[in-house]
Amino acid sequence: MATIYKEFIVEADASHVWDALRDFGAVHTRLAPGFLTGCELDGKGARIVSFANGLVARELLVGIDEPNRRLAYTVTGGKASHHHASAQVFALGEGRSRFVWITDVLPDELAAHIEPMMAQGGVAMKKTLEAA
Repeated sequence: MATIYKEFIVEADASHVWDALRDFGAVHTRLAPGFLTGCELDGKGARIVSFANGLVARELLVGIDEPNRRLAYTVTGGKASHHHASAQVFALGEGRSRFVWITDVLPDELAAHIEPMMAQGGVAMKKTLEAA
């Protein structure tokens, strides 16, 4: 199984970053606008996200861990036989956070397509979170 690990520093309080991350249905406006162009909740615990490159994915919420500021989801119905991701926010003092985003995917070769998208998503998230 391929694992893709992205980590970046956000010049914003962890509480602010977490508030945006945990808002599962507003990922396209509060977390990664531009990278994501739309998001619809399906009423079954999932969101349908539209990416700027035309890709559409169904992401099922696995859990929101409030005390640890961690959100986990799995992508269903795509090319992957397994696609699980989590994102977590760590406080680095006042006005600064560390954002960690990890994706596990099978088959391994899909990582070559997912990794550049995660890199783009990370840039969009950092920009949005620091601007708010």
